[in-house]
Amino acid sequence: MRTLLTAALSLVLLCSNALAQGEMFAPVPATAVGPAIDRELGYVVEEVGRGLYLVSDGTYQNMFLITGEGVIVVDAPPSTGRNILAAISSVTDEPITHVIYSHTHIDHIGAASIYPDDAVIIAHEDAAVHLVNKNDPDRPVPTMTFADSMTLEVGNQTLQLDYHGLNHSPGNIYILAPEHKVLMLVDIVYPGWAPFKDLGVAESVGGFLAAHEIILSYDFDHFIGGHLTRIGTRQDVETQQAFMADMVQAADRANGATDFGTGFGEAAARGGQDNPYAIINTAFESVAQQCAKEMIEKWGDRLGGVDIFALDHCWRITLHQRFD
Repeated sequence: MRTLLTAALSLVLLCSNALAQGEMFAPVPATAVGPAIDRELGYVVEEVGRGLYLVSDGTYQNMFLITGEGVIVVDAPPSTGRNILAAISSVTDEPITHVIYSHTHIDHIGAASIYPDDAVIIAHEDAAVHLVNKNDPDRPVPTMTFADSMTLEVGNQTLQLDYHGLNHSPGNIYILAPEHKVLMLVDIVYPGWAPFKDLGVAESVGGFLAAHEIILSYDFDHFIGGHLTRIGTRQDVETQQAFMADMVQAADRANGATDFGTGFGEAAARGGQDNPYAIINTAFESVAQQCAKEMIEKWGDRLGGVDIFALDHCWRITLHQRFD
């Protein structure tokens, strides 16, 4: 928790310095804007379906369901922290009986110790192994796990939990509330925005790309991605799928236009003949920059943050194409 706070303060200072130096970013498109967050309250609660609620602090999201026999809550972002408990108590006095981890990362479940000790904690078996090894008191070890699929029925609510392999991280699961047509998958699709840096820090580029088609195989109307300003729709997933398809093509064109033969042509002259790292990095950066330029020109006014992270995304995609 202290590390996260330090990082947040560093980010504030960095942003302040950037503004002082006059650095500018592309305007945020209207389609990326979400509901206003009451700064004094610190969060917003949105009912998405009967008894199913989204909690958001404007950057992180999680959800909970009122079942008539207790509350099922998914994730516990430290940025929201105990405000999650306040959000739940603002709409029900039922106790929290079940907790679901979308995956293992601290920024999404690092406040899970706020939940009752007797709550059933559910996660994919790969996530459980990781958390046992970490032995982190802020991320209690799951008490129930599954390998491929699991149906959770509590009171009048049903959730379908599925694992389709590595994408963002091992054990990152698809969480479907079929009655409400709500699907939650964290750190893959960012409604209204480009993905976070390096494809959301995905551990598998191929898995990240494939996840879009898997998402669209589900029957859903509302999508919870775990991040940023608003709840998503099926159209948001299709839009990011198109964004990624364009990036793959732009990366392929950039790779194809570069001579990776002996000497690396212009890159050798710029990087220095006697420094292989300089030569290689100059060539690779040139490829990523060409890809990023194309993506910013086409998508910069359609999704938030394209200008910020296009170069990082293109670096990963072009590298993936060369090595895989």
